[in-house]
Amino acid sequence: HRFGVRQKEKIKLLKEEVDILSLSATPIPRSLNFALAELKDFSIIATAPSNRLAVRTFVYKYNQNLINEAIQRELMRSGQAYYLCNDLRLVNDRKARIEEAFPDLRVEIVHGKLKASEIENTMIKFNNGDIDVLVCSTIIESGIDVSNANTLIVEQADRLGLAQLHQLRGRVGRGEHKSICILIYKKPLSSMAKMRLSAIRESNDGFYISEKDLYPY
Repeated sequence: HRFGVRQKEKIKLLKEEVDILSLSATPIPRSLNFALAELKDFSIIATAPSNRLAVRTFVYKYNQNLINEAIQRELMRSGQAYYLCNDLRLVNDRKARIEEAFPDLRVEIVHGKLKASEIENTMIKFNNGDIDVLVCSTIIESGIDVSNANTLIVEQADRLGLAQLHQLRGRVGRGEHKSICILIYKKPLSSMAKMRLSAIRESNDGFYISEKDLYPY
């Protein structure tokens, strides 16, 4: 998902006459188009792991009370939550808001501008259950599986692409517990944003989402 065309071609040049298997939760439009045009063979893994539950996805206009309620519900079952704010100018404010509403919570921040050692230490603490709410950027998109983290709140979700939203949603629901993903928007949605959020809300199927990404209408 993260490799571009040039990077893929460079990898192919490392060894001649080698078979290549590409795996993706949500094929990017170019790759999906190759598959649908039968220029590449493809197969779909449609069976979820045993006991895995689909992530319930909701779309709401920004509401701090709603955010607090979602966090409270997760805490009541001794779980952990992600609060994704991709605007690094706002992450400290979002951390402060959560701490003001829940003074006893352990809240930390992680994003790509931090040192690698800081990121690693914070993610290890979160994985070990030493952090209740992780205020983060999209850096968690390709993160570790934290089976106890089953609530994801994404602020300004309308600014993110379909494949990216699906990848991010995959950070929760990694265990056997019911999980939720709440997509928050602030400004009135454009027609394209409405279609993206509607598609991600309707399905947990990566192939369906990829088709919507390729043919939004």
